[in-house]
Amino acid sequence: MEVVGVIHLPRLPYTNTREDFDLDRVLEAVLRDVSVLERLGYDGVIVENYGDSPYPKRLRDPLALSTLAVIVREVAKSTSMRVGVNVLRNSGREAYAIAVATGARFIRVNALTETIVSDSGLIEPEAPRLRAIRRNYGGVEVYADVLVKHAGSLSLLAYSASGKGAEGYWDALRELIHDTVERGGADKVVLTGYRTGEAPEPGFVERARGLTHAPLVLGSGATPENIGLYKRYIDGVIVGSYIKVGGRAGNPVDEERARAFIRAARG
Repeated sequence: MEVVGVIHLPRLPYTNTREDFDLDRVLEAVLRDVSVLERLGYDGVIVENYGDSPYPKRLRDPLALSTLAVIVREVAKSTSMRVGVNVLRNSGREAYAIAVATGARFIRVNALTETIVSDSGLIEPEAPRLRAIRRNYGGVEVYADVLVKHAGSLSLLAYSASGKGAEGYWDALRELIHDTVERGGADKVVLTGYRTGEAPEPGFVERARGLTHAPLVLGSGATPENIGLYKRYIDGVIVGSYIKVGGRAGNPVDEERARAFIRAARG
């Protein structure tokens, strides 16, 4: 099972605001966290602009994107782990471009083939925007959320409208996952809870496992205490909040918590 740790970046500098952002200091902290996770045996890290909330639908600011690219490049140079990029809220093409330029191996996309309602507004599918760059520059995997946290799926609602009762929901979810993989080209499907740090119900993950042969990744809420409930149904896990100081997303990596998690995941 692939185990990926999250590197939560502070707020990036933007052309229209003046941030107290010291790139060297940020890089020192980031590379320290990356080193800890590699030493503990994690398979990968994903770099995320977590501190940029409230998130724009798509990040286009050249200064923020340039800074993020520099950080990802330094991470990729410093580690043998697989490096990923997640540009919130749904900047898949920008994340893919950064991956191509920096040597990152995968990206995460919150809405690849879904239309979702989120705190950033109505977000449309990213797959069409990724079409050209994926064809021209292959080799970067796409981890795609389905029913992503902090959002509601209009696509699932539309699919469900033609179904009946509880089984209609699962039929709709099957179609949604199928579209994500077959039409959107997702390499892996990510399942989350409702919010950052919250896990989905184990029964939901078990049922989703039966709907697809695609690799499934647990994308939120994993802890040493609950990872055993998911192991038989998933092919990977992305862990962020638990491995940070105080179990809080955005804090530095806590080595003891990160060690406890990897032991539970491997055990």
